Amino acid sequence: MDILIESERRRSQLDFVASGRDVEVGDARECPLPVEELRTLDGHHPAVRAVFDGGLTAVVYKVHASGRDWAVKRARTPCLVQGPDGQTSFLNELQRRAELAALKAQPGGRARFAGIVDTVYGSLRHGIIVSPWIDGELLRTWDERRLRQVFDTGRELVRAGFFEWDFCPGNLMDDGRQVWLFDFGYMYRFDPLCQFNSAGDGSAAPQCHLAERIESRHAFGAWLDLPEAEALEAFRREKTIALATYHRLREELAVDGATTTVLGWLDAITATWQAGLAGDLRALWLCEGWRSHTIDLEDDLHGQTCTPNTLRRVDWLLDALRANHALLAARGALLGDDAGQPADALLARYAAKRREAEGYQVRRAA
Repeated sequence: MDILIESERRRSQLDFVASGRDVEVGDARECPLPVEELRTLDGHHPAVRAVFDGGLTAVVYKVHASGRDWAVKRARTPCLVQGPDGQTSFLNELQRRAELAALKAQPGGRARFAGIVDTVYGSLRHGIIVSPWIDGELLRTWDERRLRQVFDTGRELVRAGFFEWDFCPGNLMDDGRQVWLFDFGYMYRFDPLCQFNSAGDGSAAPQCHLAERIESRHAFGAWLDLPEAEALEAFRREKTIALATYHRLREELAVDGATTTVLGWLDAITATWQAGLAGDLRALWLCEGWRSHTIDLEDDLHGQTCTPNTLRRVDWLLDALRANHALLAARGALLGDDAGQPADALLARYAAKRREAEGYQVRRAA
């Protein structure tokens, strides 16, 4: 029987939190202020320049000390995300930061993981993570440089056995030269040579992969702001870069010894993209959009972490059903309980999901 890596991880993480043990990363002596002072920061502290409290699992403080700026992340208590993944996300982030710091310390590691933020210090017991401040802006829109850098970072993570589930706008920062991934609360370990991702036993969710995560958690949400013609052009640019990334990843994993199952899975994905780029791009956009918006919707409903953007995603799905149900059905985009259902039934189902999302709108703490 295959090991359910997802359930094992959740059980192990919950047990670790319950044990009261600490996880420390880095050196407390490198912190800009004493740890006891950092763990009790608020907006009135003289070193605090800004407070970013929009996150569901932590609050981030911009701190100026020792002649420079620092990012101090402090865990929310309680966490605003329901379920074990949210409740253990701070622990998970500390574990990943320790592993990534070790990889970056290896020869060539800094070049491979150029888009991964450094960690100065972190502690589960103290509920803080200290990093250098990134002077830039959250990544809201995409251009070729940004796409290439995020896909390059993601490819290196996959090859090293890290699956990042949350490439959301709040986790990516662009300083004008480099896009940085700076939150690792939903990055989990897996074996890329024989598993697709970290869900279930590693093969339970083949629809989830690097490009899908970037599209579902970020790109398709951003493209809601664009007219369809502009969204299609942005989609073409992203898919072209994704295709080149996957060809390289496939070659690297083959050299590393990946199974024929994993290589065949990647081949099937890239074949679909190549056909869409050479033929009916809009049909590919609709099918991939349906996949991404439904996945993100279900994730928000499951975690009870819906936002106004969740409602916009449901509205996109309802519009797609009204105008393109036959195309989605013919191309196999309607999966699971949606497969084989007539348009009227799906319209009723997703209208109900919209009402559910309205009831789960997150009320962030002040």
